[in-house]
Amino acid sequence: MKQIIQNLGNGETMLEEVPTPAVRRGHLLIRSKCSLVSLGTEKMLVNFGKSNLINKARQQPEKVRQVLEKVKTEGLMTTIQAVRNKLDDPIPLGYSNAGEVIAVGEGVTNFQVGDRVVSNGPHAEVVCVPVNLCAHIPDNVSYEEASFTVVGSIGLQGIRLAEPTFGETIIVIGLGLIGQITCQLLLANGCRVVGFDLDPHKVKLAEEAGVLAYAAAGADEQVKLVEEITDGLGADAVLLTVSTKSNEVVSSAAKMSRKKGRIILVGVTGLELDRNDFYKKELSFQVSCSYGPGRYDPLYEDKGIDYPAAYVRWTEKRNFDAILHALSSGRVRVEKLITEKFPIEKYSEIYNSLGSGSIASLLTYGNTDDSSVMSRTIIHHASPKSGRANCGFIGAGNFTKMTMLPAMNGLGYQLNGISSANGLSAKMLAKKYGFKYSTSDYNEILQDKDIDLVAITTRHNMHAPLVEKCLDAGKHVFVEKPLAITDAELDALEAKYEATGSGSIIHVGFNRRFSPYAVKAKQILGRTQGTLSMVATFNAGHIPNDVWVHDMATGGGRIIGEACHFIDLMSFFTDAPVVSVYATALGLHPAENSDNVIINLKFSDGSHGVLNYFANGSKAYPKERIEVYEGGRTLVIDNFRRMEGFGFKGFSSMRSSQDKGHKNQFELLRKHVETGIGPLIPFNILVNTTRASIAAVESFKTGRMILLNP
Repeated sequence: MKQIIQNLGNGETMLEEVPTPAVRRGHLLIRSKCSLVSLGTEKMLVNFGKSNLINKARQQPEKVRQVLEKVKTEGLMTTIQAVRNKLDDPIPLGYSNAGEVIAVGEGVTNFQVGDRVVSNGPHAEVVCVPVNLCAHIPDNVSYEEASFTVVGSIGLQGIRLAEPTFGETIIVIGLGLIGQITCQLLLANGCRVVGFDLDPHKVKLAEEAGVLAYAAAGADEQVKLVEEITDGLGADAVLLTVSTKSNEVVSSAAKMSRKKGRIILVGVTGLELDRNDFYKKELSFQVSCSYGPGRYDPLYEDKGIDYPAAYVRWTEKRNFDAILHALSSGRVRVEKLITEKFPIEKYSEIYNSLGSGSIASLLTYGNTDDSSVMSRTIIHHASPKSGRANCGFIGAGNFTKMTMLPAMNGLGYQLNGISSANGLSAKMLAKKYGFKYSTSDYNEILQDKDIDLVAITTRHNMHAPLVEKCLDAGKHVFVEKPLAITDAELDALEAKYEATGSGSIIHVGFNRRFSPYAVKAKQILGRTQGTLSMVATFNAGHIPNDVWVHDMATGGGRIIGEACHFIDLMSFFTDAPVVSVYATALGLHPAENSDNVIINLKFSDGSHGVLNYFANGSKAYPKERIEVYEGGRTLVIDNFRRMEGFGFKGFSSMRSSQDKGHKNQFELLRKHVETGIGPLIPFNILVNTTRASIAAVESFKTGRMILLNP
């Protein structure tokens, strides 16, 4: 299928052929009929992409600070590569779509195939959208009219925050698409509406709808007009539907407001506020969030958990319904707002002239059959080469893009297929790294007879089930940590491993043990001297609570998902499994997804380790540090950039650019797959490390020490 994407690195807007997305639980698969180009938002993204690195940095000073901190802790070259990979990642454009349902995901009950719906899907021939971001289109509303729904909901949410009452005077500054619809909604609400814009054409459109519209250029002139219209009282509320970096817009909104007036920012403006503008009038100022309550809430959007209407009357979905009803009843009319209309194949007619005075630009989609609904996109037709590890990927997210593929590049792997649920990310990585094909159906990877190694880099809850499917398919498996997120998953996986025999290599991405620092440490420590005392500190940094890794059902929490790295590293140093785990978490009653945890580990050889996993530290401090004490000697590995030895004969230190062992790991894995010499890490050790990670969470939840069978 075809999809419009934006490259943030070079500013290129492209029409790309990508696999059709797979329908997911709680989602609808929709064949697009029409989508609306958001000229303001999309122009901003296009302009950002076209700007040079210096201008990009000026627009995102917070990102610059993060980059500088990363340079200090991880080194210049590592940071440069990360920034390049990030900017090379294209993003889909568009968020106001209308089309027909062609598939319904598991758990969806209020939609069916054939329904006409709106959604916030991107500009693509087929989109996959959560049900709470979809709404039914009334029979008397065309697809073209319906495509205004999502953008209209942005204006509607601003109005809801302003809480206008019948007869109030409301000012709308900025008469672009959102401003025009906002004015119509306010008129339908019984308000006297005054609009300002610099474009005479937009002013005329607003006047034809019944707005007192003016092309007043200066702030003083606008304020004077409002005073005259309101007999000196001032505006009851001001909605800012404009996009500008200037602070003057908010200042003039304050000056034209009555005492205790309301100002709602729907668009984008400078926000250096003058206290005096607000102080004497006791004005309220609020920023509107997109389409309404539920926006950016993963429970509402991703999991489909609705807010009760008795307590949250207007969610984003219910705002969609309200706009559609207004279109159906004729209270909002959008025909005159349509400036141009092109089939998606002629997208450049719109994007080459963004900001040229258009109000609403529409993209149409001509395919009415199933010819565009294909899960696979062929990149090239190369035949697999014998004797080489032929690899397929399930998952095309950040770890695949930022870490795995750069590390594997040039190591001799043959890359066959790569899958992602949305199709787009897989296609772009397939093009960049020379995969044979990309797909949105991971079963194609499992069924591909040319693939002997499958790399699993999905969200954590899919790891164990996919490893089982790989074993059934007779594939070798690389699975990014963790191997599983529950004991039940691990039990099932052990049973499957025994049932299918040991013909397949299972490798978990515990890369730290393959770092040159870890290899050198083990070499100079030796394992004939005695037991080890180890202290590992993971300055993990804060991750927002709404990120999926904190969801225990999806990500398993950060201890299971990331602290496992150092449990494995300690097992590597000791050559021994964990036999007991005792953990405590920050706070008197820690949540099971706590990410401030101290873990005490006992190994079968008598060694012990303390693992400090902290999310409340400074990002300026190095992320990872491990200390090993044994026989009057001490080793310190600092962020895998340097190592110091104390009490060793012939060794004092080593230093290099940061190397966490990814490249060495994949080089060894390729050799093991090609030669059939067995696993890099014994399966029982992989299981033991995973059990210990799961046990750590159980320990700090219950306050008990957890004993493991080594």
